Amino acid sequence: MIYTAEMKCPQLLKMFLTSCFVLVIVFCLSMPSRAQQKDNKPARVEWFQDLAFGMFIHWNVDVSLGTVISHSLAGASDDYVERYIKELPSFFNPTKFNPDEWARLAKLAGMKYVVFTAKHHSGFCMFDTKTTSFNVMNTPLNKDVVREVISAFRKQGIAIGIYFSPEDFYFFHKQKLPIGRLQHPMHYPKNNKALFDYDKAQIKELLTNYGDIDILFFDGPGDGLREYAWTLNPDLVITRDLMKTPEQNIPDAPLPRPWEACYTMGTDWQYKPTNDPHKSGTEIIDMLIEIRAKGGNFLMNVGPKPDGEIQIEQQNLLREVALWNFVNRESIYKVKPLPIIRDKNIWFTQSNDDHAIYAFVTRKTPSDWAYGERRAFVLPMIEANEDTKVSILGYKSELVEYREGYPANLIAAPTKLGLTISAVNGQRLYTNNQWPNAVVFKIENATFKKSAQTKENKNTMDGAK
Repeated sequence: MIYTAEMKCPQLLKMFLTSCFVLVIVFCLSMPSRAQQKDNKPARVEWFQDLAFGMFIHWNVDVSLGTVISHSLAGASDDYVERYIKELPSFFNPTKFNPDEWARLAKLAGMKYVVFTAKHHSGFCMFDTKTTSFNVMNTPLNKDVVREVISAFRKQGIAIGIYFSPEDFYFFHKQKLPIGRLQHPMHYPKNNKALFDYDKAQIKELLTNYGDIDILFFDGPGDGLREYAWTLNPDLVITRDLMKTPEQNIPDAPLPRPWEACYTMGTDWQYKPTNDPHKSGTEIIDMLIEIRAKGGNFLMNVGPKPDGEIQIEQQNLLREVALWNFVNRESIYKVKPLPIIRDKNIWFTQSNDDHAIYAFVTRKTPSDWAYGERRAFVLPMIEANEDTKVSILGYKSELVEYREGYPANLIAAPTKLGLTISAVNGQRLYTNNQWPNAVVFKIENATFKKSAQTKENKNTMDGAK
């Protein structure tokens, strides 16, 4: 463009600004668009792996019946579905609901994160939503349960996770679709625009109305929804839908990290008032040890009762885990798996900084290594040296209570056979001295022998039970 002296200043300025605007638009259009986030951020995944142990909470409007959560709607008659939707909210009145108690118990047990069922497959929302009247605000409780749970666990410094089902049986029923899980093309949000938009609106509420959410557990197809969630919170860690999250099962061999095992204490996720035998505390502790040795996280479920309390059986089990974890917690957090994860009844982890190896001596009964008894161990896979230090977590190895002059010192030495340890199981945790749970050695300034993975060891150390 050629400017002449006859041009007036306002006209010149206008033409100049127009040219600048055009240049800016061309520049912006030529710039590459911001890449859409496709996965969890690596640093956030590492953070999640170090959390190690979390509390899963299943609670839904059908808890009053003691039925399987949500799934009684699958294949049910129209009459059943209508009564479920219309009648059950009126029974949801947990007068003993106290999430602060839940959170304190979780923290005591060593749980570093929580995952709460904001919306299970039934479609009933445990939060104050503008998307549907089928929510907790239309019950006698009339409280935003998600808000209360998040507030309570956040006060305890516990990371916040939300369980969300993209499939929605209530929504399917309104659309006159057969109710089930991924049994019809329109069960997939990517095929059902109305469902997709409905889920997006609820995800937006959950990720913008409650402060920073750390973890999102998509129990169902998350295509498009996870990408949308990251636009709201790029630091969000999405577990199920991106990670392996086996239920009621620990893989025989370590999976590529990250992964998370999800377990119930009894036989069901939600409160089951009858016919529900529970695991023992020792079983749960041994599961925690095995999962961590294999590099996974452990998401342990509780199912609050209709009145809002965690049933006493589950409280008691968590307190047994709490006692064990109080003694041995450094062996569970900020650790990684080793090439050999197991030698018979002894499992291994290693601190992230490689400073310490932890050896978990598990027992089937207290008499396998009785209180006050000295036992010898040979760990052929550990290469020790004169600077190697071995201790028992929680126990000073100086005395055994009520036994005068009893030699309780721990002796460790490097040998051609491997690291040898002679130690007394001397920490008194039960009055009757029948504490049945694993004792943990901390081994410092030692390394694992790569050559130690013999054929015999491989068969027993792959993690097969």
